[in-house]
Amino acid sequence: MTVKGPAAPLLAGERTALNFIQKLSGIATTTNQFVKIIKGSRAGIFDTRKTLPGFRNVSKYAVRCGGGKNHRMNLSDMVLIKDNHLALIDDLTLKVKEIRKKYKKLKVLIECEHEQHVKNAIAAKADIIMLDNMKQKDLVKMVKLIRSSSTSTYKPLIEISGGVNFKTIKNYAKLGIERISIGMITHSAPSLDISLEVEVHK
Repeated sequence: MTVKGPAAPLLAGERTALNFIQKLSGIATTTNQFVKIIKGSRAGIFDTRKTLPGFRNVSKYAVRCGGGKNHRMNLSDMVLIKDNHLALIDDLTLKVKEIRKKYKKLKVLIECEHEQHVKNAIAAKADIIMLDNMKQKDLVKMVKLIRSSSTSTYKPLIEISGGVNFKTIKNYAKLGIERISIGMITHSAPSLDISLEVEVHK
C-alpha cells in the first residue's frame, strides 16, 4: 500500500500503524493457513474470545479477512457452558431449559471433556456440542455417538477445540464435524514483518 503526506506526521504514526498491521496481518494469515488445509471439508475455522483487552473487534475482523468465522464477540452472544459451570450444575437438562426460557434466541453450547459430558449434553439438547481436548480415538467415538443420537428434529452441531495445530487439523476435519475453534489464531499468531519505506518527492 502507499500512503502520502508530510513526513513528520507519517513518521510519527509509523510504528503504531505498523504494530496494528503486522499483528492483524499475522492473525489473518495464520487463519487462512488453517482454512486452506481443511478446504473441501464441511468444517469452518472459528476464533475464540482469547484476545487482548480492547483488541477484540479488530482481531476478529482479521480472522474474517483470513476466511475464518467469529465464535462470539462477548458473553451475551451465546450461552457457553464450560467445565467450571458443569461442576456447579446439578441437573444440566433442567438448567438448559431454564436458560432457554429466559434467553429464547440464544444458542446453547456445552463443552465436553469425556463421554458422560457428551451424553448429558445430548440429553439437554445442546445446540452445539464442543469436544474439548480429546484424543483422536475418543473424538471418533464421540462424533459417532452424537450422530447416532441425532433425530429429524434434533441435530446438534459438533465443534472440536483444544490441541488444534497445523498437523492435527486435517484429521479433525475428516471427522465430518462443522466447527473447529482455535484460540491461538488470535492470542499466538506470529506478527508479519512489515515495514514502511520513505520515498521523497520534490
